[in-house]
Amino acid sequence: QLQLVEAGGGLVQPGGSLRLSCAASGFTLDSYHIGWFRQAPGKEREGVSCSSSSGINTIYADSVKGRFTISRDNAKNTVYLQMNSLKPEDAAVYYCARRWRGNALSLKSNNFTDWGRGTQVTVSS
Repeated sequence: QLQLVEAGGGLVQPGGSLRLSCAASGFTLDSYHIGWFRQAPGKEREGVSCSSSSGINTIYADSVKGRFTISRDNAKNTVYLQMNSLKPEDAAVYYCARRWRGNALSLKSNNFTDWGRGTQVTVSS
């Protein structure tokens, strides 16, 4: 049974860090690109970052470049999102999703299939 399960969210002060994880099961992780997305209340879902199936290539939204880093350990079936220098505007529910490796990397949510349920990130003092 295919599953993507996000974890690692929580409450952090501005300027702090969190590392999110996306645990995959039921499929071969290295056959898929993995994207991280976020959605704040009243806003559309936004693409944050995407890692190629091998982890060699990555893309980021301008809003997080230099602060967030995506990585993956295919042997552990897990993809990570390291978030540093967090800002209040980073607060959202964060989701991971998969995209077949034969496609280009993307930050568009409608290009991804099979989503996790999300993990809440709150950035507040």
